[in-house]
Amino acid sequence: MPTVASSQSSTETDWVSRFADDVIAESERRAPGKPVVVASGLSPSGPIHLGNLREVMTPHLVADEIRRRGHTVRHLISWDDYDRYRKVPNGVEGVDDSWQAHIGKPLTSVPAPAGSAYPNWAEHFKAAMTEALDELGVEYDGISQTEQYLAGTYREQVLHAMRHRADIDTVLDRYRTKKDGAAGAKGGRKPQQKKVDEAELEAAEGSGAADEDDGGSGSAGYFPYKPYCGNCEKDLTVVTSYDDDTTELNYTCSACGFAETVRLNEFNRGKLVWKVDWPMRWAYEGVIFEPSGVDHSSPGSSFVVGGQIVREIFDGVQPIGPMYAFVGISGMAKMSSSKGGVPTPADALKIMEAPLLRWLYARRKPNQSFKIAFDQEIQRLYDEWDSLARKVADGSVLPADAAAYARAVGTAAGELPATPRPLPYRTLASVADITAGAEDQTLRILGDLDPSSPLTSLDEVRPRLDRAESWITTQVPAEARTIVRDEPDKELLGSLDEQGRESLGLLLEGLDSHWSLDGLTTLVYGVPKVLEGLAPDARPTPELKVAQRSFFALLYRLLVGRDTGPRLPTLLLAVGADRVRTLLGA
Repeated sequence: MPTVASSQSSTETDWVSRFADDVIAESERRAPGKPVVVASGLSPSGPIHLGNLREVMTPHLVADEIRRRGHTVRHLISWDDYDRYRKVPNGVEGVDDSWQAHIGKPLTSVPAPAGSAYPNWAEHFKAAMTEALDELGVEYDGISQTEQYLAGTYREQVLHAMRHRADIDTVLDRYRTKKDGAAGAKGGRKPQQKKVDEAELEAAEGSGAADEDDGGSGSAGYFPYKPYCGNCEKDLTVVTSYDDDTTELNYTCSACGFAETVRLNEFNRGKLVWKVDWPMRWAYEGVIFEPSGVDHSSPGSSFVVGGQIVREIFDGVQPIGPMYAFVGISGMAKMSSSKGGVPTPADALKIMEAPLLRWLYARRKPNQSFKIAFDQEIQRLYDEWDSLARKVADGSVLPADAAAYARAVGTAAGELPATPRPLPYRTLASVADITAGAEDQTLRILGDLDPSSPLTSLDEVRPRLDRAESWITTQVPAEARTIVRDEPDKELLGSLDEQGRESLGLLLEGLDSHWSLDGLTTLVYGVPKVLEGLAPDARPTPELKVAQRSFFALLYRLLVGRDTGPRLPTLLLAVGADRVRTLLGA
């Protein structure tokens, strides 16, 4: 696979390079001489989907560009596994209504789905994402928030937030006072925007963004900290009093009635509410760059409020970073990790190679939405990808496209694994469809594609072949699969007129001399031209295109019993010359 070295000069027009410039400058201003810190946050509350992947890929691509320029970078991924279990996702195998009993517990205290090899809910859903990130070449430092809170890592920050609870409440109240007016009840939304914004929040689930918890005020005042109950482990607790001098905190649990007195300077079983927790971590980690979903663009969202809290309470600075748009799936609605059945990065990597998936995130600016294809569109995407590779190889590629390609095929640490001989994905899929994965047949067909340079081993076309086979078996409906006829359709053959018989004769006459992918392409398109008295290489007219479609439909009916199917040249190679002759009545 051709490669392009990434450098500042070759990436002047690409969005990653521009953000890298800004991040380097900002890091030198805030923390000269220290590693550049970028961050992502993921909540393993359910399957971590391809929309959540943008939360990781945006800072990863920027961090990788900064590494290529010789700087030290830390890409932090905060696993928000100490968040509460908010609701039971649909479509998760082994999970039913009985899981409702765990709502309110930390994700790491919820059992893993039945049959899982992992110790808890969070670890189960983290595992698939971790494997996908490794395959994608994402270098990061993972931080478990369960481990951080239970170890008392943030104790001073928690005590500081409690001492300044009135100040935090004042910041939050700037938005709460508009609850029924211009700012909306949740995140500053206007009432007429409710339907749209709820859909957006669904797409943001899994990153912490959907949980807009600011604590709230009770009869004892506002508290930005929630203990998990010492009896039932749920966060359905109410702080009834707190003493700043002794750090003595009293709470009761509304779920089970348990009450407890603890000293917060030695108590770790709880966490700051989300709108305080996130800015606290910005200050604690010194985060320079972190993207956020578009739902954070509204007044009162956790990102907007967090910018004030990090500055006014924690004496820190809000990260720079773009709002990123949604990622969709061809033929599917917006993704929500709480709804189950949504494709994950692991699902995508079963049907496409890692460089292609990286490219989909690299080529679009963060504020541009895009779709990932699980349907027939994946073949077009691969065609586009292969065309880009050819342009890179011959030097005709545009600078921004070259940069996106370079970021897709490798990282600062080196190139990602690639298919040695990347045959067209649509060809591999067609062959996999026809052969049902039989390796001897697959090798025979692929070996005939180019007689001048025959394929000698399927390893030459892996892993792309494996991805195409997976796409055929998991994404193409059974009724759309190709089944070659066992016997000739004698009734159809007997009903052909003279032109139909002549067209089949011309095809059969040319099989041996055209037995390659290119040759058969010329042959099947050329037969209708010859029947019209034209040269095989004549430019098609509208009338000729009609004749070609009619001829193709006849071949499909005789070979596979329907009017459409895989590309005819590939199909003919797959069926084999002898069987083609039999089915076409020779």
